[in-house]
Amino acid sequence: MLTLIGILIIVTIVTLLMTGKTSPIVSMSIIPLIGALIAGFSISEISTFFEAGLMKVSKVATMFLFAILFFSILKELRVFDPMIKTMVRMTRGNVIVVAVMTTLIAAVVHLDGSGAATFLIIIPALLPLYRKLGMSPYLMLLLMAGSMGVMNMVPWGGPLGRSAAVTGIDASVLWQSLIPVQIFGVMIMAGFAVIFGMREQRRIAVARLNGTTPFELDCMATDLADDCFDDDSEEIKPKYLWVNLGLVVIAVIALAFGLFSAPYVFMIALSLVLVINFPKPKQQMEVISRHAPQALSMVAIIFAAGAFLGILSESGMLKSIAIDLIRILPSGWVGSLHIMVGMLGVPLDLFTSTDAYYFALLPIIHEVTATAGVPVESVVYAMAIGNNAGTFVSPFSPATWLAMGLAGTDMGRHLRYSFGWIWLFSFSLLAVGFLLKLY
Repeated sequence: MLTLIGILIIVTIVTLLMTGKTSPIVSMSIIPLIGALIAGFSISEISTFFEAGLMKVSKVATMFLFAILFFSILKELRVFDPMIKTMVRMTRGNVIVVAVMTTLIAAVVHLDGSGAATFLIIIPALLPLYRKLGMSPYLMLLLMAGSMGVMNMVPWGGPLGRSAAVTGIDASVLWQSLIPVQIFGVMIMAGFAVIFGMREQRRIAVARLNGTTPFELDCMATDLADDCFDDDSEEIKPKYLWVNLGLVVIAVIALAFGLFSAPYVFMIALSLVLVINFPKPKQQMEVISRHAPQALSMVAIIFAAGAFLGILSESGMLKSIAIDLIRILPSGWVGSLHIMVGMLGVPLDLFTSTDAYYFALLPIIHEVTATAGVPVESVVYAMAIGNNAGTFVSPFSPATWLAMGLAGTDMGRHLRYSFGWIWLFSFSLLAVGFLLKLY
């Protein structure tokens, strides 16, 4: 019963998000409540589930609030314009080079294993470039998601940490065999980027001929760096460019080395940006008011996602789904069950959270495959490689919602645009793992 209701809740929400029938706040607030009531839980129990969900996302929501305000104000001050000009000159307006560059930058920045930090660093810097070239922001998210999914398999990342907790094998030991997979994975994703870049180039060319360029703002030529950033409005140009850039660098270093809690990093960074660029309290409140709607909208979505996750996880629905998904598979597949689950890793991200996948599903798969003599390491490798590629196309990932807010994109459209390609990419990663005899 819990499995059926849980699946109906998830399918309903994903369908509503993909079709754009309701806002994320409405769907993730109301649908889980209805499902929990049908499952027979009392109001007090549902309230407890809700509060547990809020506790899980409160830190993330706080970080989102201050981070979005921080980067939105820097964008208004045009702090990133020189960086974009330099990148445009380097790429000479070449869409393919921009696509490959996005993939490689995402891989390097995501070495810290934090999806939220990677999106916060890259999207504000690259989004103006994509818009100036007429490139789709959904392509940027697809390329970042694939590259970040590969690099997410580091010992300090969530998946291997969870796997280590379940299996008792040190995360660094598990990672050593995955390093070649990561190297090949980045290379494969760079190849994907070339193909996607060529496709995007053709789309832009056709759109220009038809006069329909939905993602283009003003410029399309290779002289973009010289013409597209000219602006005589002195009041919107930063007076303290290097100081502001220094704040960005310091914030990134603080995030990467964990010097402060992430929400506190952006709280301090925002305060310093306000004091430096808007010394009068009235100016500070005015600039916050200009960007508050975007920040508050994102925080509201994160809290709604917390309610959604809290009800599904605390009620036992996610664990029930994970167990019953295994039971429907043919018994003759026992020896290769971990590989089959790995192949389903990306779509499973739409039905189970990361916690459910590793804490509920992994032990079950291990127990089943152990009867066929499959080593536990092989189970971890197959499941981690297959699942990680889809981490940042899943509505269960708070970082993905952050990316939607930063890029001004829609979750449903992101799923439609990226899901199939990311799943295909996961097959290539699984093939690499198979050739390396990891399972």
